[in-house]
Amino acid sequence: MAVPKKRVSRRARDTRRAHDFLVATAATETCPACAATKLRHHVCPSCGTYRGRKVFTDNDEAVATAE
Repeated sequence: MAVPKKRVSRRARDTRRAHDFLVATAATETCPACAATKLRHHVCPSCGTYRGRKVFTDNDEAVATAE
């Protein structure tokens, strides 16, 4: 049976658990073109725009999902 040899300090325990309480909403924003939720610095998956320019069309999306 696995039993820890030493007691884990509060600092080590809290450092390990630091990522458990991160909020994913900080990296999301609304697309200015279609108002859908998207990740920052990524192409919008619903309309295909990035920084005001159309990056891919509906045909490109259909080809990418078929592969």
